[in-house]
Amino acid sequence: MTTAAPSLFPVPEARAGTGTGRRAVARPRWELPSLAGLLIATAVLLLWDLGSSGYANSFYSAAVQAGSESWKAFFFGSSDAGNSITVDKPPAALWPMMLSVRLFGLGAWQILVPQALMGVATTGVLYAAVRRQFGPGAALLSGAAFALTPVAALMFRFNNPDALLTLLLTVTVYCVLRALDGARTKWLVWAGVAVGLAFLTKTLQAFVILPPLALLYAVCAPTGLRRRLGQLLLAGLAMVVAGGWWVAIVELWPASSRPYIGGSQNNSFLELTLGYNGLGRINGNETGSVGGGGRGGGGGGGWGETGIDRLFSGNIGGQIAWLLPAALVLLVAGLVITWRARRATDSLDGMARAAFLAWGGSLLITAVVFSYMQGIFHEYYTVALAPFVAAVIGMGVAVLWEERGAAAAAITLSGTLALTAVWSFVLLGRATGYLPWLRWAVLAGGLLAAAALPFAARAGRRMLQATAALGVAAALAGPFAYCLTTVSTAHTGSIVTAGPAVAGGRGGPGGMMGGPGGPGGLGGPGEMLQGGPGGPGGAQQGGTPPQGAAPQGRDGRGGMPQGQGVPGGAVAGRGGERFGGGQGGPGGPGGLLNGARVSAEAKKALTTDADDYTWAAAAIGSQNAASYQLASGAPVMPIGGFNGSDPSPTLEQFRTYVRDGKIHWFIGQGGTTAGTTGGAEGGMPGGGGRGGPGGGAGTAIETWVKATFKATTVGGATFYDLTAPTT
Repeated sequence: MTTAAPSLFPVPEARAGTGTGRRAVARPRWELPSLAGLLIATAVLLLWDLGSSGYANSFYSAAVQAGSESWKAFFFGSSDAGNSITVDKPPAALWPMMLSVRLFGLGAWQILVPQALMGVATTGVLYAAVRRQFGPGAALLSGAAFALTPVAALMFRFNNPDALLTLLLTVTVYCVLRALDGARTKWLVWAGVAVGLAFLTKTLQAFVILPPLALLYAVCAPTGLRRRLGQLLLAGLAMVVAGGWWVAIVELWPASSRPYIGGSQNNSFLELTLGYNGLGRINGNETGSVGGGGRGGGGGGGWGETGIDRLFSGNIGGQIAWLLPAALVLLVAGLVITWRARRATDSLDGMARAAFLAWGGSLLITAVVFSYMQGIFHEYYTVALAPFVAAVIGMGVAVLWEERGAAAAAITLSGTLALTAVWSFVLLGRATGYLPWLRWAVLAGGLLAAAALPFAARAGRRMLQATAALGVAAALAGPFAYCLTTVSTAHTGSIVTAGPAVAGGRGGPGGMMGGPGGPGGLGGPGEMLQGGPGGPGGAQQGGTPPQGAAPQGRDGRGGMPQGQGVPGGAVAGRGGERFGGGQGGPGGPGGLLNGARVSAEAKKALTTDADDYTWAAAAIGSQNAASYQLASGAPVMPIGGFNGSDPSPTLEQFRTYVRDGKIHWFIGQGGTTAGTTGGAEGGMPGGGGRGGPGGGAGTAIETWVKATFKATTVGGATFYDLTAPTT
């Protein structure tokens, strides 16, 4: 790197007397206040009106409530304190929320604050990683780009596992870079530990970034080949220990005395890991789920067309792709500029190149997997890309700024800014009627800054800094607006998206889920709600929200909470429509993606003599059961797990529980008993324990209950007293 940089991007200088490429950066006076401002602003963004989403995804909130009352449920990640079945993920992401609820009681803030703090922590780790090689200016830019990624603002305010996964992936890259700087075994082992914990968060997704990172260390670490390979083996061992201890205990624990492994068909966590949560996500062959997406880079399917443009299309682009084109350009530019070093850690340029390879490799491999995976895919998965995109943005801008005296670097930097402005203009235009003035302001400001940037230096330092500030503002204004829309909107249910409604998104048959208010419909097979609350033609919810949850349609658009659509099927709508109950009236049964509204009468029935039973009630499907459990505080057995298709319990097991007096009520399905198949992150009509992969256990249980016990209407819901048979 040849050109001196102004104080906006102070770059590290190699320490005198060292040959490791380690460096110390003299802290400018503005750094610590700026870092504090970044972290405080991130915290405010993520904590603002956090309780508005209530229990968010009640599937996970019910498990958090169960784990706060039962240490066995805590360890296994059970859906209920009676430990009938687990969620369909390992429990690491639930543990911080469970501890919070144990300490402070059950509530929306207690569940979601740990998630928000993970977002702040991710911003801090990203800052520390980028600063080591590129200085505080680049680190601040990376941190801001990450914090203002719409899907990050969404998922660090939600209770899905993706928040902890993103933090751990960021920590992994940070540790690998620390290990590369001097071939230090300790940091590589810590990287293995982070991957192991990420595996306990979302199974095989944790391993996606391993190939580029392991290859980078094997080739570029500044030590002998034998030592490099030995260090990688140690890191692998640390990964196995950190992620495998829980798996070993679960697999060795007698199945008769532990909860059923939710999401599996054979009560096996290994089956769940390798199938539904593993290779099935890649090839679409997921037992208990919908068929995969398109084959061959463009065919349609249940989870959207696959292809290289998937991340840029429809509603997905507004989640993550604001800076993605710029990141790809800057990755190439950064590698070209830093390719002078013979080995990745022999010099300042060498460590900078290693950083581009680490962050860029993680970005590329994750993007390719998301673009072509044929199994379940939702927009919010893309939060895993956010730290990789943000890091490349900060690093790439820093090196091009430093080299701006060269015409090629200046033109590249200016062109990247212009590309970003035009792309933001396109993305803002996808949301009909959304801040039309902003897209024109972004376009004008970005193009003006891009045109002035190559000449601003001649006009003086202040002009140069003003031009740079205008460019950064234009690049971040679009995602910032999306973030503000996201944090001011309640998000509940299983499938959520950031930002405003976007029509024409890609997805399953009938379209892709957008934001609130998108067009959609409740119709025949293959139709779905494109969007969320109150889309034209879409089903809307009436009545009152679940007790303890946020008001439905809080964004003012009316209708259901954001993201209640399902690929291949209609939204969980009014009682009896398509899903067999949907939201229904007060106390009505819930649908696949959102729970039921629980009336005061139903809550009273569940809490009466609840301590005399292992389960106050049983209901088909986890979202349905979760609503009653969260409202009453009493364990409710989710028959068949999330979608009702898991063979747990069998009819004989259920009859034994009833005979032994362990279950008080059975909450019946209302309306059509179509059932659903899918997973904790969504599904489609067509099984639901009624002929689905689980063998129809839910149907058999419901049929037996209806034939054996008398139905009673409790607050609009159908209850069967399992202690009072009709014969």
